[in-house]
Amino acid sequence: MTMPPVELQIEQQIAYDERGLVPCVVQDWSSGEVLTLAYMNERALARTRATGELHLYSRSREAQWHKGESSGNVQTVRALRLDCDGDSLLALVDPAGPACHTGERTCFHRGQQRPAAPHEILPRLERTIGERARTRPDGSYTVELLDDPPRIGAKVIEEAGELAQAAREESAERVDEEAADVLYHLLVLLRSRARELADAGRVLDGRSR
Repeated sequence: MTMPPVELQIEQQIAYDERGLVPCVVQDWSSGEVLTLAYMNERALARTRATGELHLYSRSREAQWHKGESSGNVQTVRALRLDCDGDSLLALVDPAGPACHTGERTCFHRGQQRPAAPHEILPRLERTIGERARTRPDGSYTVELLDDPPRIGAKVIEEAGELAQAAREESAERVDEEAADVLYHLLVLLRSRARELADAGRVLDGRSR
């Protein structure tokens, strides 16, 4: 796990509690979705640093815990961040599978799920398109597009034109609807080339520096 030199000082800045623990919020690196809340101690942090995969401390078992060791759903750590008081960590991870022991993608799958938060919508759609590509259900428009690459490009051009027209001549609601069509077809196009929104995001991030 390669990190900027300043991040190497995190160990010296953490304010562990009286039990030697610090809460760790685990967040999906690509989508920004919060996956779980867990705890680290000094040893778990050291193992995370050494292996590049998330290691935690289980308060219920009173034991060290390599996330995904038994399930295979390990979480590769892309960055560790410390809050302003030094008493909470944020681990940004690439999850190999569901974060929750129930099989759910995130441990926060109960309570108010609708409407989805804005940052959840496109990642969820991207995963749905990926699932359609894998399972190929009959009658799926997404599958039809994936089976006809030239059609995908043509649809992106078509929908972008309709969005531009709506921006010139139609209501704000129509702009929203046409923009949604563009985003859907763009995600299908990216999937057809084995690309993701995150890949385009990295290009934008590079241009903003």
